Amino acid sequence: MKSELSVLFVGESWFMHTIEVKGFDTFTFSGYDEAVEWIQKAIETSGHRFTHIPSHEVSKRFPATLAELQKYDVVLVSDVGANTFLLSPDTFLRSKRTVNKLALIAEFVKHGGGFGMIGGYLTFQGIEAKGNYKHTIIEEILPVELMEGDDRVELPEGVELTMSEAALPWLEGMPEKWPYILGYNRLKAKEDANVLISNGKDPIITIGSYGEGRTLAYATDCSPHWSPLEFCEWEYYSLLWDRLITSLAQSDRVN
Repeated sequence: MKSELSVLFVGESWFMHTIEVKGFDTFTFSGYDEAVEWIQKAIETSGHRFTHIPSHEVSKRFPATLAELQKYDVVLVSDVGANTFLLSPDTFLRSKRTVNKLALIAEFVKHGGGFGMIGGYLTFQGIEAKGNYKHTIIEEILPVELMEGDDRVELPEGVELTMSEAALPWLEGMPEKWPYILGYNRLKAKEDANVLISNGKDPIITIGSYGEGRTLAYATDCSPHWSPLEFCEWEYYSLLWDRLITSLAQSDRVN
């Protein structure tokens, strides 16, 4: 029987404040939203536990010790920038020393944990490089090198993905043809990395190792807009994330 894994998912949430102008008059409205429903369903359908920390709760809820973090098998970060992990209120507002949560993630992986970064406007480098993970410990542990500036590749016309034979040991049961995506973060695979899916020379799904653990660079999104509903609601979406989660947790049979 397949073992249940515990996944900590961070990000995919945002507040918005909008100003509308209608002739002479203006008005504002605010709101909050999340886009975790598709990946949460995919992971839970596969029989794993899913814990979500929205971006604005990272400073309070993200584990502050290795022991706390090791309660999870896999940590996934999606569309939340490096500053959110590095600049807690205690550091930014009160000039106090606090835990470097990016370094803590690296320690978690070094001791056998699984870590994945999922693409978006505030991961890897992202829009105007505001993700800001270049030259951090996270770039060191990922199986890819990051660009220096804005790394987005916008593809409004869409591009279909094709799985190569090299991906089969990792993505067993997945079909050759995949739905289209509308963009991704441009990355460069490291020499010892395993590129499972690519678009030309650009790696889309890459797996590597750091210390005793494994890491994943998933260059496109796990929700719209880069991953349209055709992808997020694809019949193989749950299987895809089950394969990736078990690989990161080293519950698979791939050497």
